[in-house]
Amino acid sequence: MNTTKRVIVITGASGGLAQSIVKQLPTNDQLILLSRQKEKLQTIYGSSENYFFKSLDIRDDKAISDMVDDIYDQFGRIDIMINNAGFGEFKDFTDFTADEMREMFDVNTFATIQFSKLVGQKMAQKKQGHIINIASMAGLIASNKSSIYSATKFAVIGFSNALRLELAKDNVYVTTVNPGPIETNFFDRADPSGSYLKTVEKFTLKPDVVAQKIIKNMGKNKRDINLPLLLNIAHKCYVLFPKLSDMLARKVFNFK
Repeated sequence: MNTTKRVIVITGASGGLAQSIVKQLPTNDQLILLSRQKEKLQTIYGSSENYFFKSLDIRDDKAISDMVDDIYDQFGRIDIMINNAGFGEFKDFTDFTADEMREMFDVNTFATIQFSKLVGQKMAQKKQGHIINIASMAGLIASNKSSIYSATKFAVIGFSNALRLELAKDNVYVTTVNPGPIETNFFDRADPSGSYLKTVEKFTLKPDVVAQKIIKNMGKNKRDINLPLLLNIAHKCYVLFPKLSDMLARKVFNFK
């Protein structure tokens, strides 16, 4: 992979994790930053010859396809694709409307799959590239009041695991990043009261820490990044002792 001037695409670029990633990347990387509001990106990041801001409705399949074509026409390649766009809402499964469920899948899952499919095909032709899909610990360990969010992230992880196998022969890497709670504006919508974030404070990650881990593994054949350590251990126990884990999640670690 070309490490002197990499072409890196980040979706959901106005989010807190994306901002931490951009802040820590080498200044000679070429960044294509995607969000619904281009003006917001310009306000956040200012001007730089290495930043290209593009607006995108990530729920629109044709818009995604056109965006990928435009990026390849303009830059010739994508070295690293970071599918970061996503949101969550924590409430009982009976409280979700059909439209709310579809929106979360459109943003969290289908957009990631669409970008990964289109970019993965082009990376395979060039025999190089790295797709990084930001999933969640919620995609490894289900919990109360996160049924739809967990489902979207379980799907991303399952898709990424299969995609990794299919692209391995073409020297294209696929990594899933599965963080626990991160101190970002994600919780403005997911937990507007702030009560959940307060109860899981000991598990909460700083965005700069997650970004550092991601950047350290760019261009490396890393299967997944699970953070923090305590939740990674909890995931291993979840796999080994599912009945016990369900009981603990329901009665002891039900923070929502």
